[in-house]
Amino acid sequence: MSRNQLRRPPPAPGRGRRLDHQSAQNPYRQGPPLAHTSPRHIDARTLRAWLGKRGTVTVIDVRSPAEFETEHIRGSYNVPLTMVGDHSELLAARLDRRVVLVCRSGTRAAQAHQRLAGVGAEGVHVLDGGIAAYSAVGGDVVRGRTRWSLERQIRLVAGALVLAGLAAGLRVPKARLLTGGIGAGLTVSALTDTCTMGRVLSALPYNRGPRDRTPAEVLAQLPVTRKVA
Repeated sequence: MSRNQLRRPPPAPGRGRRLDHQSAQNPYRQGPPLAHTSPRHIDARTLRAWLGKRGTVTVIDVRSPAEFETEHIRGSYNVPLTMVGDHSELLAARLDRRVVLVCRSGTRAAQAHQRLAGVGAEGVHVLDGGIAAYSAVGGDVVRGRTRWSLERQIRLVAGALVLAGLAAGLRVPKARLLTGGIGAGLTVSALTDTCTMGRVLSALPYNRGPRDRTPAEVLAQLPVTRKVA
């Protein structure tokens, strides 16, 4: 090796490696951008104005059939969250106009939005404040048989299990593990934005409608029209 080779200064930091470094940090830089999955929220007054123009918006209620039977926005369609998750691609293919997802408080509607956005659905919105907010601004709400909302049932069951674990732990210390298990489950639900307990409760007869409908029947009820500019 010659002296010139030994004395050759090292390359400046970043020079000669920038392209490779950028490629390593972002190997998909030249591909299509990732889909934006953050829900687009609208308020109740906006939804009421949209519903005043027939054929421009589809309202999908993602609560359980029993909750839908208890109270729902007139003209809305019931597609439970579990069905949205299991058949998101088929549902997205039916949504060819502006869509607003509705639930009790907005949590389940946001979860449904994530599933639909993940398969490329566009023009999907989430109603802020849920049905209560829509009713508060004078929206047309259909009311039927009174039932507890799924969120209220979850709070009841979780609280009862925690109390049972603490009470049983006075005699059987290991029973307190039940309390820890409930706490861990609620933590995981918050971190993953899912709820296993809610999924289980929604399958109970209390939370079913007058008749269980097949996914084909639920999807067939949705309108099919041209997209609104």
